[in-house]
This record gives sequence, C-alpha cells and structure tokens, in this order.
Amino acid sequence: MALALSLGRRGQGRVWPNPAVGCVIVNAGRIVGRGCTQSGGRPHAETEALAQAGPASRGATAYVTLEPCAHHGRTPPCAQALIDAGIARVVVATTDSDPRVDGQGLAMLQAAGIVVSTGLREDEARADHAGFFARTDLGRPMLTLKLASSFDGRIATGTGESQWITDTPARRLVHAMRSRHDAVMVGGNTARKDDPELTVRGLGIKAQPVRVVISRRLDLPLMSKLARSAKHIPLVLCHGADAEPTLIHTWRDIGATLLPCAIRAGQLDAADVLQQLGKHGLTRIFCEGGAALAASLIDADLVDHLIGMTAGVVIGAEGLPGIGAMGLSRLAEAPRFTLHETRRIGPDVLHHWVR
Repeated sequence: MALALSLGRRGQGRVWPNPAVGCVIVNAGRIVGRGCTQSGGRPHAETEALAQAGPASRGATAYVTLEPCAHHGRTPPCAQALIDAGIARVVVATTDSDPRVDGQGLAMLQAAGIVVSTGLREDEARADHAGFFARTDLGRPMLTLKLASSFDGRIATGTGESQWITDTPARRLVHAMRSRHDAVMVGGNTARKDDPELTVRGLGIKAQPVRVVISRRLDLPLMSKLARSAKHIPLVLCHGADAEPTLIHTWRDIGATLLPCAIRAGQLDAADVLQQLGKHGLTRIFCEGGAALAASLIDADLVDHLIGMTAGVVIGAEGLPGIGAMGLSRLAEAPRFTLHETRRIGPDVLHHWVR
C-alpha cells in the first residue's frame, strides 16, 4: 500500500477532476502490476495495473488507495475490471465519498466473491485525496496558502521590492509544490505588480498547472506574461458581474477561461470563487497571495494548508505585510492553525500548518 500511495502521488496536479489513485497487484508474493491515474484523469490506476499484470491478475491481491469506481463514465467501472480480471482480494486504503461510488464499488467486489478489506494506511490516503474529497464533499478545491516572508512577516519593502526574500532552495521547493497542485492562484494586484508567469520552472516538468487570477474588474495588463501565454498554458480569470464586457470578450479571445463570481462587501466573494473553481473541476489550488486575497481566504475559513517560507532578513514596519486587514479586535477571534511540520530549506525555514 505504501508503494500504491507513492504511485498515486505522481498524478497530483495532473489528473483533475479525478483523484490521483495508485494501484499495486501482487500474486504469490511478487508484484506483477502497478499503475497510477494517468494525465487528464484516464486511464485509471486499476486498469493500468491490470494491463501490466495481464494473466497474473487471476487469483492476485490488488492494493488500491481509493475505493474502485462503480459507475460508467467515459470508461467502464474499475470494480468491474477487477472482477473480470479474476482478482481474488482487494485491499482499499479509504472509501470514496463521491455519491456515484460511496460503498458501491466495494459492494460490487464483494457480490462477485472477492475478499475486501479497507482502512490500510487510511490517514495517508485521505491526506493524498484531500482535494478530491473537498470538491466532492464541500464543492470546492483544497486550498494551500503559501507566503514567503521576512522574519518580521513582510513580503516586500515599502517600495514593493520582493525579489528575492527567500533563497534558491526555497524557491525551487515552491516550484515543486506548484507541480503537485492543479492550479496556482494569485490576486489581481499581484498579477499587475509582479507580472508573474505562475509556471513550474527548473525541474524538467512539462505539464503546467492552471493559472488562476482573481480580478473583479479584469483590469489586468493585456501585454503581460499571463496574457501572452494564455493560448498555450491554461489561464482562468475569476471576475465580477460588473467587469467591462469588452474586457471579458478580449480575455476570452486571448485564450483565457472566464468565471463570473459573486461580489460581497465590495470584492469578490472568496467562498463563491472557490465554488466556481470547484465546478470548473479543480481539486487542489496553491495560492501565492497577495495580502488582500490571503486575508479574504483566511477570514472565510477556506485555507486548508498554510505554508510559510521565512527568511532571516528583517524589513521593518514600513514593509508590506503578507496578510491584509482582517478587522480583528480580539485575539480570541484570530484564526489558529495546527503545526504539521518545520524544516530547514537552505538558509530559510519552512513551516507548514493545517486547519
């Protein structure tokens, strides 16, 4: 199952809206097949592993990180594929909360006389599939908020200079984190000020995450790196109903996907933004600010993972804060996260917190 989990993680960021599943088939103590969900979400892990195992599947045990699907989509159910291959036993890490599955895959296997057991390394599997479960259960993607800041919590000097607060190892790790998410998201101000590419670079990875920009009025530069690459690398723009129709048409012609979102208190409603992104199929989003967007996401209780990259540099009170105003007057009102991990990344420190 540890191997199946490892295989499944290879698909993170590349298989949405499907879950990144891993499958290992063992017969007489020997691994005869292994597979993971392929780019775009198909083929599924079970069919990949069965194809590799061939006739050795008969009488074998399949280890799968998520309950095999039971419904007909663009492909037949994986539960039926396991039955047809003559698998004798299926070990499942965790069940699937998708209403189209939700125990039905296990029931199909058991009805066919296959021995089924569940719960092996379940916590790891649920963590790996957290984005899929968030979209299934909550209608929104799992959200990771990453902030690179100085020791005193500043993301730029008072003049806006921010390149680079953290060193090369931390920045390289951020690119690896981007690659394991379906999308990289920033606010409109960050897109205007930094002219980012929001791509994965320097790792030899060809598949790129979707770029998402939150901009109520779509007042983004039309000659930016994002605009120039929109036909080649997916770009999603979340905007308000009051955005200029001419800008909507222009960005659509450039190659961007436009998602209208609700407005709340003069800005895009963060909760509705994530709901719309969930409807678009995204399951895992990596948000890199800016400050106003970070504040709205935290205030709406939408942040599942909070990752800080902190450098040993001090900028001072005139620097720009990583998180904007949240209107708190009492410490008891402040959102709190639970520490998951700390480690040194070159000369910087990574600290990872969870909701």
